Formats: sequence, C-alpha cells, structure tokens
Amino acid sequence: MELTQSLRAFLETGEDWERKNTTLKGVSIIRLPQTKSRPASLAIEINPPNEKGAPMKKKGIMIMGRGELSAFRELFNNEKVEALLESIEEVAPGKKGSKAEKEEVLEI
Repeated sequence: MELTQSLRAFLETGEDWERKNTTLKGVSIIRLPQTKSRPASLAIEINPPNEKGAPMKKKGIMIMGRGELSAFRELFNNEKVEALLESIEEVAPGKKGSKAEKEEVLEI
C-alpha cells in the first residue's frame, strides 16, 4: 500500500490519539481528534531514542505541516539557541552522566 493510501486509511479508521510507528527511529504518526474548528488530522511526532532505545522525552515535538517544520528547523539551527543552551548548562548543569554509565554491570 502506498504511503498516502496508508495515511488516508489511518486518518479514517484510526482511534483518536492513536500512534503509528514509522521506519524512521524517533518519528511516529499521531491521529489527532476532530475539534469544533477542524476535522480529525494527522501529525508527526519527533522524539529521538536514547541510548537504550526508549524515547528521550515523555512527549515529543508534534508537527502538523511543512511551515511548522521550517520554523523548528530555523530555531534548531540558530546559533543563539545553542549559545543559550550552553549558558543554561553552565548555570544549572543537567545530568552528569547517564544511568547506564554509572551502573555496575556483572558479567555472567
């Protein structure tokens, strides 16, 4: 089945908030419910996997169109955003290392 046909079928028969994984790691399709102002629709959720293969965040970034994707790309590629994050890490350092690195693993 062609991608467009698969997406159309998912939009028509999927449950509200149902998630379909894709072959791209960290990218899934979500069926958004109908609201008063718009019909049911689809969005992609971007949530890259961590070292263990689990999603990095509880909720990823939902994108509903190319305009939104373009706006996110522009922000992600902005040098000032990177400088801001660098300053935040200096002021309030986050995780010093992942749990996998700290845990002792016994070889059997």
